[in-house]
Amino acid sequence: MGFRVVKTAAATLLSVMLAAAAGIPNAQGAGLLAILGVEVTRKRSVKTITARFFASVVGLFFGCGLFWLLGFHYWVLGLFVLFGFPLIVRAGFREGIVTSSVIVFRVFGQAELNLHVLIQQVELLAIGLGSAGLVNLIYMPKTGEMMYTIRKEVDGLFSIIFRQISSTLHDPQYIWDGKELIQAGSAVQRGLTAASREMENSVIHPDEAWNVYFYMRKEQLESIQNMIQLLSQVYQHLPHGEMVAELFEQLSSDVLNEEYTGRTEKLLDKLEQEFREMQLPSTREEFEVRSAILQLCRELALYLKIAKQYKAPIVARRQPASRSFLAGRE
Repeated sequence: MGFRVVKTAAATLLSVMLAAAAGIPNAQGAGLLAILGVEVTRKRSVKTITARFFASVVGLFFGCGLFWLLGFHYWVLGLFVLFGFPLIVRAGFREGIVTSSVIVFRVFGQAELNLHVLIQQVELLAIGLGSAGLVNLIYMPKTGEMMYTIRKEVDGLFSIIFRQISSTLHDPQYIWDGKELIQAGSAVQRGLTAASREMENSVIHPDEAWNVYFYMRKEQLESIQNMIQLLSQVYQHLPHGEMVAELFEQLSSDVLNEEYTGRTEKLLDKLEQEFREMQLPSTREEFEVRSAILQLCRELALYLKIAKQYKAPIVARRQPASRSFLAGRE
């Protein structure tokens, strides 16, 4: 927000100075248009400025038509709002209602209708909105470092969660408040927001890598939440739980690595084969707990599958000499 204020101030000053140099009366109107045109991303800026410009042109001709037919009376402004706003919305330029009002009210204030006045308003639009667009396109703050920090935070929280799951499997009486789940969800959402903003700032060739990464983590977090529900059904200590706990201990380490190690996946395949060779449960309690553990393993397999699913397209877009930051992170 602070940087946006700086950009708005720069665009306002530039537009007023240009309008004054062009000899447009009440040049401060260009500053108002510039304020309305400053946006948080480049793509949104282009879209908004385009909508505001064409909406203002539509409103200008409609308002001038009313002034030509009915004269410069206050009640005519009411007719402009009553009929002009729906016309602008129907034309698909809803975002430009305010800017069109600024232009029409300027014409009303001059109480003069001729070609020179119309040209002045179009020049004012071009200067005000153009200054805002220029400032937006020249510089937008980079969010790469912030997203990297969020990524490290998410990876660290995932690691803690897996260690907590492992501790619970070792000791079903272990108590965990689950706060890391909430923190991870919040961090992933912040990452998705920052990644979306970064993509909108890349007008020509947007890089989807960060967006893909945080979307992957969002899906994996849903899988983890399913694991937690299954974990709550493991109320008895069994050797099977100890074996699965080793998987999550390994995963708590793998999730911090830069590359996909595949160690957890290999251990999971081996463990599932060992489960098939074990004797069947002898009691109902053992059956329920082993069933929950088996479903937990299947949910873990889904978690790992999500990581591999998102790995391929990211690596394919990179040059062979470079490595993707996503690179199959577990």
